[in-house]
Amino acid sequence: MGAVEEWWASYHGKIRAALPDETLFLIGGRGVVRDDRGRLLLIKRADTGIWAFPAGGMEIGESMVDCAIRETYEETGLKAGQATPFALYTGPDHIYTNVFDHTYQHIILACLLTDVTGELNPDPEEATDAGFFHPDEFPNQSRTMQRTLADLEAFERTGRVQIS
Repeated sequence: MGAVEEWWASYHGKIRAALPDETLFLIGGRGVVRDDRGRLLLIKRADTGIWAFPAGGMEIGESMVDCAIRETYEETGLKAGQATPFALYTGPDHIYTNVFDHTYQHIILACLLTDVTGELNPDPEEATDAGFFHPDEFPNQSRTMQRTLADLEAFERTGRVQIS
């Protein structure tokens, strides 16, 4: 079964099939990995060709933190031992229509992932490329990257989770 078929068989796919034209909630996690040179891990999403932080929807039975760890592993081959939540995105400014013309209000927990092991090996069905970049060298970016970076900087300055 290919990635598209797997998605339609998933919880999110089944809900979308039942409510094809509705705005749905998508609850998930976003993983931010920083290497020892201060560069951040990005993936080039297979569905859009846009560079972004690893992220995706929660599965039944997992937490948002577990989701950020799992999605990062699935998309990059890198496994985090620790996750520190630093931002929660919930508001109406987080409503997006994707490339398939499906609209979602995202409820996403962004986590700084540390104690990372494994080899960078992107799953071609999820990401066509992956690498570490300095923020001033980011390639073609998703709409969430600058906000995520600003929230990580604010969290590291204040110790407070950023909520919007």
